[in-house]
Amino acid sequence: MEGTATLDRYVSKTSRSRQLYEKAERILPSGVSYFIRYMEPYPFYTVKAKGSKLVDVDGNEYIDFWLGHTALILGHSPPGIMEKVKRQIANGTHYGTAHELEISVAEQIAKMIPSVEMVRFTNSGTEANMYAIRLARTYTGRDKIAKFEGGWHGGYDALDVAVKPPLATPESGGLTAGALKDTSVFPFNNIEEISKTMKSEKFAAIVVEPVQGGGGCIPAERAFLRELRETCTENGTLLIFDEVITGFRLAPGGAQQYYGVPSDITVMGKIVGGGFPVGALAGPREIMGYMNPMLYERPKFSFHGGTFCANPITMTAGLATLKLLEDGRLLNELNKRGKKLRQDLSDIFEKQDVDVQVTGESSLFHTHFTREKVRDVCGVFRADRGKLLEYHLHLVANGVFFLPTRTGALGTTHTESDLAKLLTEAENFAKKKQ
Repeated sequence: MEGTATLDRYVSKTSRSRQLYEKAERILPSGVSYFIRYMEPYPFYTVKAKGSKLVDVDGNEYIDFWLGHTALILGHSPPGIMEKVKRQIANGTHYGTAHELEISVAEQIAKMIPSVEMVRFTNSGTEANMYAIRLARTYTGRDKIAKFEGGWHGGYDALDVAVKPPLATPESGGLTAGALKDTSVFPFNNIEEISKTMKSEKFAAIVVEPVQGGGGCIPAERAFLRELRETCTENGTLLIFDEVITGFRLAPGGAQQYYGVPSDITVMGKIVGGGFPVGALAGPREIMGYMNPMLYERPKFSFHGGTFCANPITMTAGLATLKLLEDGRLLNELNKRGKKLRQDLSDIFEKQDVDVQVTGESSLFHTHFTREKVRDVCGVFRADRGKLLEYHLHLVANGVFFLPTRTGALGTTHTESDLAKLLTEAENFAKKKQ
């Protein structure tokens, strides 16, 4: 009854979190502000975060491999970033006017990503994907769009489909047939079906995650991305890379640099905000110019806006973060450590005769309890999800935090002892599962 013992251990050290959750259930639907943050029997409540560690209200410390939805590549509250943020706070938290920082961050992004000439900022990855689709439709004059099974692009209606099996089941209530009628879905890492369809269908855009996050940390195969790029070019379809997770993590120029495949529109979030809310879309001047109402009148103009777009706090933290990542040294080291960690985890489970596939790329990783090579979200869900949940709860109960069943990420503040602790607890779990 290892699962019961694990839960008992967790409950015994989180009494204050239990009290807070009972209070939260009365005021927040499901007791949380985003359901993926819920965990059985209740989430712990963080009171402090620094470097690679979280501390909860009961005083328990956790090594954090979730890192704020993978956004905190420099760890929690990096001193150099925080000092700059404190100085900016003294000058104002929100202007509602143009300011120099938005220019500086846009120039930095264009400097790092070769396909980018112009940038617009949003407040989330969802918004950025929504505006990117609108821009693609405006530019091409086409209505239909395409995405891939397992791709998570935020809560925008037109993309909130076929995220997880059963793929035909709507992801949410309130998604009308009209909102989804122009969206086609294709298998991930499989170029044949979409290439065949594009011989007769004209899409405004195809959006793809170079490494699927919510879909199980599944990397796109290089040949798949290259052929997708060629097919889009031949069809006059814009290729949108959703780099909310991969942007500035795989390489300074994101997945486009890492895979050597350029996109037409790049969607960003997470890391580009330096720990503060952010989203962005970017691309060549020819395409981005359609967001300029001085060049194009309605209905040829693609609207974008938002009260907190390019907030000066976010721009301050984002600029400082990008400058630290620009030369690639930190990312190269993280990539090496990520590759070794994936291999070490595979070796541990193999030694204990536990069937596991460790997926990921760069400093991202995930564990799937299956013999099958996992290439897409259907393979992810054919794996033993119950055992995955049990594994992650074991880790949390022993001071190693993964959001249960979600992707893990490395940050620059993870120490060798942090990684050793993860490997030790993975081995302890594997030994009990022989």
